[in-house]
Amino acid sequence: MQKPETLRQLLYATALVGQTEKLATFIDRGRIECRRGANLTFKYHYTLSLVVQGYTGSVDALMIPILAWIAEQQPDLLDRAPNEPFTFESELLDADTADVSIDLDLSELVLVERTGKSAFKATHVPEPVLADAFPGVCGVSLVQGLLDDGMIIVPA
Repeated sequence: MQKPETLRQLLYATALVGQTEKLATFIDRGRIECRRGANLTFKYHYTLSLVVQGYTGSVDALMIPILAWIAEQQPDLLDRAPNEPFTFESELLDADTADVSIDLDLSELVLVERTGKSAFKATHVPEPVLADAFPGVCGVSLVQGLLDDGMIIVPA
């Protein structure tokens, strides 16, 4: 599975710069979807659980990169009724610190090709490229905007 690592790397580059030890990731409720046919193709379905321990930043600084990542890596979550792409919980440790847990229901399509007598190549198929899900935010991919400009969250 490749999506957990791409989300981890985005969070390390935005909300958790220099704090990689605070993030733990878990795969829960995994299952495989597969049908017999001329080719071997299957789909991972799982819940990615992110746990950020001792987080002292703005919770918005976590949520914005995750929403940007979802728009590119799992866009169907943005269309999921009732417009709730993921769930989260937080334990407030004190006025400035919290443990935050985030759960995302993800899937990854895999195509398998035979490359030799007993060798196979598995290709993870990227999500279809859609128009910018949040065009009013930065006019480009929100993920790219966060990485290019550095992420700054200004409290309202």
